[in-house]
Amino acid sequence: MSTDRRNACFITLEGLDGAGKSTHVDWMADALRQAGIDLVCTREPGGTALGEALRELVLREPMDLRTETLLMFAARNEHLRAVILPALARGQWVLCDRFTDATFAYQGGGRELGAGPVEALEAWVQDGFSPDRTFLFDVPLAVARQRLEGGRAAPDRFEREGAAFFERTRAAYHARAAADPARVVIIDATQSIEHVRAALAAQLRALLAAHGREPGDL
Repeated sequence: MSTDRRNACFITLEGLDGAGKSTHVDWMADALRQAGIDLVCTREPGGTALGEALRELVLREPMDLRTETLLMFAARNEHLRAVILPALARGQWVLCDRFTDATFAYQGGGRELGAGPVEALEAWVQDGFSPDRTFLFDVPLAVARQRLEGGRAAPDRFEREGAAFFERTRAAYHARAAADPARVVIIDATQSIEHVRAALAAQLRALLAAHGREPGDL
């Protein structure tokens, strides 16, 4: 799978629920737009009408693990071909809340499917395509859970899982980062919002420079 990405950049955000992605995604989008970037901000599962419908099924309906994983990649395939690849081909940047690393972490690690089936689906659907940069917001499970307390009134199927599930999920995320350190940047999300945003700003400045863009006030 190829697309001209000389002027474009695909950035993904990953991490456990409660790690801080939602706190920073809008700030990152605003910062990039203020730097003159034509940006598409999206999420997985979701990003298209079909993807959002599949998201509700995955989050709410009980199902077999294989069904769950196939639905994740069905939503991803539609998202890639309808949103992500066309945007990149136009020279836009794409900022996506979760991508395939989440499937390796949650289904492969947390649900103990293993990496093999996820790798096979990744190869079929993505054909070598991957993000240019991934920011992994990392916190210990206790911190993530504390941040989620008093949050969503109706936790989804994943949020109802026990501690062992999330420890496996976090370990799988770390394995992905160790396997591809040039792409995956671990952000210590236990720090204050100001410190996290300073780290993100430095990373975004480097990405902008690598693409021949001025960082503006970042």
